[in-house]
Amino acid sequence: MGYTTKSGDTWDTIAREVYGSEYYADHLMAANHGQIGTFIFSAGVVLSTPALPDAKSGHLPPWKFEAEAD
Repeated sequence: MGYTTKSGDTWDTIAREVYGSEYYADHLMAANHGQIGTFIFSAGVVLSTPALPDAKSGHLPPWKFEAEAD
């Protein structure tokens, strides 16, 4: 899976569009080390957008898992 940036995109706006929440920006950044120094993207940069870890795998904090279980 990938995402091609639009001019003015930032890590948090991309995370919100791809994952539904800007709180996953760190996940997006970890998958794209080569762009870690970019704060505002120009158009046409292709970023990797791997799937989020499964909540049951223990990668999410307990409060996040409990909120999704409700």
